[in-house]
Amino acid sequence: MYKLKVLVIGGGSTIGSKIVKYFIEKNIDVEFTHLKNNVPFGKGSSLDITEKDNTIELISKIRPNIVIHTSALTNVDLCETNRTLADSINVEGTANVIEGCKRTKSKLVYISTSFVFSGKKDQCSEEEKTSPSTYYGLTKLKGEELVRQSDLKYLILRTDQPYGWAEKWQHTNSVLRILQTLQGGNVFTEVADWYNTPTYIPDFVSATVKLLELEEVGIFHLVGSDFISRYEWALVVCEIFGLDKKLIVSINSTSLNLAAKRGNVHLSNEKLFQKTGIRMMGVRDGLMRMIFDHSHLHEKFS
Repeated sequence: MYKLKVLVIGGGSTIGSKIVKYFIEKNIDVEFTHLKNNVPFGKGSSLDITEKDNTIELISKIRPNIVIHTSALTNVDLCETNRTLADSINVEGTANVIEGCKRTKSKLVYISTSFVFSGKKDQCSEEEKTSPSTYYGLTKLKGEELVRQSDLKYLILRTDQPYGWAEKWQHTNSVLRILQTLQGGNVFTEVADWYNTPTYIPDFVSATVKLLELEEVGIFHLVGSDFISRYEWALVVCEIFGLDKKLIVSINSTSLNLAAKRGNVHLSNEKLFQKTGIRMMGVRDGLMRMIFDHSHLHEKFS
């Protein structure tokens, strides 16, 4: 990769920390920000992106070639019930990051979501018209629009249901919840009428790096290659990890009484393949890759 300096906003997150670790391993100059987590590796700084002056000052001080913006309020139901908080982080916080990038003329990589679509189309390419049906999706779309209107070089990377091993301080994900529940001998209830394109996090990181190496710009869908229900996905987890499928109980989302109504969004990753030759992994290959990580496996689930 060409010589560069990278700043990862939200380097304590699951995706953010994996990106930071990749650049550290490649001896690329990388710094990151975190909000609450004292990340035990790399060069990090505490930052609340809702604080405009601090955000601009930090970016101006570091002067990165590339800023990868992973910070967001991703709790879909909380965004629905606390719209002021969602706006402050996902919209105003993104505007602050953009303003900092303008000062340093940094390329901006903005991590977005399948929730910018409603799920009413069979499949969504990058050119498909956006139509969020949740407030979370609306705030992330507003963030996308700010990025596109910024006159910065940018990548908007939409993803869906990222999964993989996580550190103790990070949010869990669907696969880890299943493993933790079933290995304790407990029943796991999973929704049968929610469909996703689950994305293996190291796969996402590899695709991001490739797009940066090729100096691509624009919008890309970085998602797995399987469109699968949560329930079917849980059964595959049991199969790959040798767990009891009988402990997986199917439910319907209408029984959950959630604030936000999810859509079944099928993101197409064909553009990524055409531009880079990368074919993102389906859930079986992603889960098999997790199996190979014996150190995490032993630490978390022995």
